[in-house]
Amino acid sequence: MSVFSYTAMDAEGNERAGTIDAVNLDVAIVAIQRRGLVISNIESADKAAPKFGGRIEFFDRVKNSDVVILSRQITTLFEAQVSALRAFQLLASEARTPKLAEKLNAIANDIQSGSSISTALSHHGDVFTPFYVNMVRAGEESGKLDETFAFLADYLDRNYEITQKARNALIYPAFVMSTFIIVMILMMTLVIPNLSKMLADVGQNIPIYTKIVIAMSEFVSKYILLLIILLVFLAIFVVRYSRTDAGRVALSKARMKVPYLGNVYQKLFLSRLADNLSTMLKSGIQILRGIEITGTVVGDPVYENVLKSVSADVKGGLPVSEAFRKHKEIPGIVVAMIKIGEETGNMGSILDTMAKFYRREVNNSIDTLVGLIEPLMIVMLALGVGVLLSAVLLPIYNIASGF
Repeated sequence: MSVFSYTAMDAEGNERAGTIDAVNLDVAIVAIQRRGLVISNIESADKAAPKFGGRIEFFDRVKNSDVVILSRQITTLFEAQVSALRAFQLLASEARTPKLAEKLNAIANDIQSGSSISTALSHHGDVFTPFYVNMVRAGEESGKLDETFAFLADYLDRNYEITQKARNALIYPAFVMSTFIIVMILMMTLVIPNLSKMLADVGQNIPIYTKIVIAMSEFVSKYILLLIILLVFLAIFVVRYSRTDAGRVALSKARMKVPYLGNVYQKLFLSRLADNLSTMLKSGIQILRGIEITGTVVGDPVYENVLKSVSADVKGGLPVSEAFRKHKEIPGIVVAMIKIGEETGNMGSILDTMAKFYRREVNNSIDTLVGLIEPLMIVMLALGVGVLLSAVLLPIYNIASGF
């Protein structure tokens, strides 16, 4: 996907300028012409951008928190009877980042050209997911856009909160383990070699565990650069592999098999699945379409494949509960609740109950994990440093006591 900047004239003769995401130049031209604009100039924004001093996309991207706040603001403006065009123009002028302002201006231009809000949002798939766009489309059809954006804001808020909590739970152990590895490398390369020289000069017998530590220190000191290069190449390989379809599935399955963490991730994706479906059903989107959309935004390749399979089975005439029952990734309690929803015609409420249940389970699991990590890390650090120091200091103590 490339970004093209353009200038064009609208039907009233006013000059318009903006950017558009498209696969190539031809597709960009067609998309702009569909908005009723006559192109006067168009070029690749990537090529037009300066080589140095340009904005770095990673730091200028639209974050999930920005979309949550934006949805709240749109709800407030619509409740105040502000028109869609004026609402997006106001939000663009007050946007928190240049990237968000650029997106909102483009949406406002599309709306002014006659596009619906959902169509205008769909042109910016990097910010607004298919779930978001379809929710807005359902709100347009029902005439309840203010309620729809309120639903979206609540949903995004819940999803953002639980995802951030899961990520933050991993930051502390990752930091501690990184610090531990750095300290061990420094001891192996700087401290142990000096002490091993002193032990060798004395000429006394060295215990076997001390010999092992010295041998490890010599290996690390000799091949430290090679080890760093190998780790860098391994990291690059893992990152590239994780971007392929096979890699995403393999890493997802490996993640699910990690003791305790795998269970947390399963609950996280189940809560997201149930929350997505519940929110869409309440907005009037049919269950089959809801399953298809959820498959694109659930955030895990294993559950994406599950939902694709379920969607195909439901299209073939199989009840939703039976379609889910075929997959071991979906717990029996979820299948049973969905079946009750089918029988009572109250699927949205049932799914909402499940979403709340799994959110609570994820929160409790993460709180328990965080509570266990700190003492566990302290014990691991103490054992590692203790074994290392005892392997070197005990022979020194024996030498000193011999005088």
